[in-house]
Amino acid sequence: MEKIKVIIADDSDFVRDGMKIILDVDEDFEVIGCAANGRDAIELARNNPPDVFLMDIQMPVMDGIEATKLIVEEGLGKVLILTTFDDDDLVKQALKSGANGYLIKNHTPDHLKQMIRSVYTGTGVMEESILKNLANNAVNEAGASASGFDPSGYSERELEIIKAVAEGLSNKEIAQKLFISEGTVKNYITNILSKEDLSHRTALAVYYLTGKK
Repeated sequence: MEKIKVIIADDSDFVRDGMKIILDVDEDFEVIGCAANGRDAIELARNNPPDVFLMDIQMPVMDGIEATKLIVEEGLGKVLILTTFDDDDLVKQALKSGANGYLIKNHTPDHLKQMIRSVYTGTGVMEESILKNLANNAVNEAGASASGFDPSGYSERELEIIKAVAEGLSNKEIAQKLFISEGTVKNYITNILSKEDLSHRTALAVYYLTGKK
């Protein structure tokens, strides 16, 4: 297996150095660059594209949201956003910019690595705590439990898969839960994303829980 190439973008020296140390000791990863802001991360990537960016949201010069938008537009790599518990509005903005995953900063080393692997293999990921926070905020804003998600036009099987995606299950886990093949799950998700004009499964999970795209 080739090493997963990573660029770390965070304005905290402590965070950057800590994640670099965690990844450098694992033979599955190669940190090809570190940056203190989004602009520098993009410049690094233009010379040596990574597989995955670890991208802080709030940084000087260019924040993670603007950087993610440019990274997606230029096809420079996949983006795993680093966030805190009170970044809900920023997470929504990053989602619209095309980020592939969201990682709470108080992660364990093993969790960090698993999230990077998931994004690398094409599985959009969002931590359950972030999803719950977004859903709770949507309930509070609406004053009711209805999320605004419209289930009409979906079969019972499609709704089962949407719910499973919102629970954070991988294609393999969904396949095992519903007793269907991974290929079938992938096809269902592709069709569902197309129906809602969404770019990836994380956006689908947020829409299901909050009713917002």
